[in-house]
Amino acid sequence: MNFTAMDFETANARPDSALSLALVVVRDSQIVDSFYTLIKPQSKLDWRNTKIHGIHTADVADAPTFAEVWPHIDHFFAPDKLVAAHNAGFDSRVLRETLASYGITPPRYLLIDTVRTSRRFYPEMPNHKLNTVAAGLGFDLRQHHNALADSIACAQILLQEEYAFGDDALKKFVKMV
Repeated sequence: MNFTAMDFETANARPDSALSLALVVVRDSQIVDSFYTLIKPQSKLDWRNTKIHGIHTADVADAPTFAEVWPHIDHFFAPDKLVAAHNAGFDSRVLRETLASYGITPPRYLLIDTVRTSRRFYPEMPNHKLNTVAAGLGFDLRQHHNALADSIACAQILLQEEYAFGDDALKKFVKMV
């Protein structure tokens, strides 16, 4: 299986406030690369978000804008590329809205949501939050709400589901966005 797991953290409740991004690249069912960056947001950080992810204004003062990051990662988002995210609606909306805020046309790509897959394959779990699913499958997620740690956990979940249930079972969850 080939895909890229993504995770965003945001500066505030606005979907166009990307603050950090991680991508984890999976080729032939193996994690082969990763990318992490802080992002200088166009809006102020909200203390509620900082409390969750621990990123402060000073941390992103010299960070690139998302418009500066995008040319380095846009090739991961194409109609023939699969992107995975845990609660994919959130992350795909952050991507779409952040790009739109810079006047960049959002891409079309294939998306799979590991919240949806985990609900289907592991209905016995008490909930399907990333840390719960990761722990239930035996993955160590010590830095929950760190975009890189969360992307790795998402990739591990999807790889475990591929191993346990097969590609055909997962294809039903893939959609074009």
